[in-house]
Amino acid sequence: HYTIRRFDLQTKLIDVDVVLHGDKTPGVRWALYAQPGDSIEIRGPRGRIALAPDADWHLFTGDETALPAIFALVEAMPAGANAYVFLEIGGASEKADLRVQAELHPTWLVRNGPPRPNELVLSAVRQFALPPGRGHAIVLGETSNVRALRHHLLERGMTREQIYAEGYWRPGRIGGPDPVGN
Repeated sequence: HYTIRRFDLQTKLIDVDVVLHGDKTPGVRWALYAQPGDSIEIRGPRGRIALAPDADWHLFTGDETALPAIFALVEAMPAGANAYVFLEIGGASEKADLRVQAELHPTWLVRNGPPRPNELVLSAVRQFALPPGRGHAIVLGETSNVRALRHHLLERGMTREQIYAEGYWRPGRIGGPDPVGN
């Protein structure tokens, strides 16, 4: 399952970002070998990820596999909304521009190496002072990292209803998302 990052109604074109990490998963193989004219199946919307309209601020965390979903959500936020974004990437060249109306507070965390379970985002979020008011967190990426971040946010006083967490992948697993306790 992949997030449609952008849809252009006039040209009837969609943008889908795919992280090219190896060639063992069906999505990566498709992205590497797709040719103009190939057909694809599109269904949706299927996900439960949504912005919380009653939140005073929004926290987004993820690795490069979560960038399309996080970017689509942040780019949909209205002017005046506050988005705090912690993004783990493999190298500095992977930074991307976001076109937003919201007040964006991005933190790019460079891993300098292949994707793997780690505490890079968790360490940064531990140092992050949660803003006043009601927050909403969307936590995506490698399953063990997501689980650790979710537990940390619960320990800091956020409720289960204030956190959407989804494991997108884990080492050695091919398939869809991992549940982490939403």
